[in-house]
Amino acid sequence: MDSGALIDRHRLKRRLVIWRTVAVLALVALALSLVGVAFTDEAGPRIARLSINGLIYEDSRREAVLDDLVDDEKTAAVIIRINSPGGTTTGSEALFRNIRRVAEKKPVVAVVGTLGASGGYIAAIGADHIIARETSITGSIGVILETAEFSGLMEKLGITAEQVKSGPQKGQPTTTAPMTAETRAAMQAMIVDAFEWFKGLVAERRGLSEEELVLVTDGRVFTGRQALARKLIDGIGGEREAIRWLEETREVPGDLPVVEVEYLEPPPLIDRLTARLAGKVLSFQPLMLDGLRSVWHVR
Repeated sequence: MDSGALIDRHRLKRRLVIWRTVAVLALVALALSLVGVAFTDEAGPRIARLSINGLIYEDSRREAVLDDLVDDEKTAAVIIRINSPGGTTTGSEALFRNIRRVAEKKPVVAVVGTLGASGGYIAAIGADHIIARETSITGSIGVILETAEFSGLMEKLGITAEQVKSGPQKGQPTTTAPMTAETRAAMQAMIVDAFEWFKGLVAERRGLSEEELVLVTDGRVFTGRQALARKLIDGIGGEREAIRWLEETREVPGDLPVVEVEYLEPPPLIDRLTARLAGKVLSFQPLMLDGLRSVWHVR
């Protein structure tokens, strides 16, 4: 092999080493960027920020974090950031109760982003003070139970369904037969009971009269400006205004660091890499919720 070829070979090897190093460093940087920030042990007092994003379910990790905040001496106040259409009524109730436990010990303010409706609004009224953007969507005070019924399609396909059950209301409603009048009455009674609970919660937490309550509990949504006029929220703004409220009304220093509290278990690294590379274009979150729903979404 002549000297020119040898030099070219060494150059090629150097380039390969450089590109491999760059690729490894890029993967390491990407992996580190996907790792969630934990609730760090700050040296002094802090304001904790807990974010409620997406559908609300019962969540033992979130409950554990809220329990820890109750007795955390370094946490001077809590900001609940909400961007949620709601979810299961029971999951929203559990979240509300846990936020109230925190609020009994330290000031809590809710900041509604794009969406804080239905179960998301249940979470918001657990706070001492609610702030939303002028164009935030909130309200949707109500309860819903949805089902589908495919008996007509099954008949066309020659499919039949059989059930053996202990009573006429067991397994009802079902997708394989039309809803009976008895089943509809039973479901409606359950919805009304849960709705009365929701309305009572709003009346108690927001101090609304019966006349004011009627105007906001027909299931409609409101912008932040409309919600403020109807006493569903307390102010317009974001986290800056939340900190100002804490400083002016609860004597929480406005220069305290705001520390994000993580409670979601991170998915496997390969899933995070795939999601990051594919982007949200390929992602979806099916609305598969068991039980009564306090949720708002556009179909």
